[in-house]
Amino acid sequence: TEPPSLFTVDAAAQRASLRQQPLDLTRREFGLLAELLRRPGHIRSREALLNAVWGPHSHSTARTVHTTIKTLSAKLQQADPGREHISTHRGMGYAITLDGAT
Repeated sequence: TEPPSLFTVDAAAQRASLRQQPLDLTRREFGLLAELLRRPGHIRSREALLNAVWGPHSHSTARTVHTTIKTLSAKLQQADPGREHISTHRGMGYAITLDGAT
């Protein structure tokens, strides 16, 4: 049998879990997680994430993405201590890794 996947995302119910532990995420945190998980390992710019999660006509800024990524990262770390799942690439954006490597 296959090992359980690291992340489980139920888009319809807006629920996600990490290592089968449910995550208590806001709507935006869930959106960011789901968006990053679409292309694990690929760096996504703040602007791309802002458009995908908040929408192209949002009045939010790239700073909002940064702040939400920080809270999402903290929640992932709480559920899976010792691992940094979301990496920041200065001046470029963010990426999520599924192998737990930093």
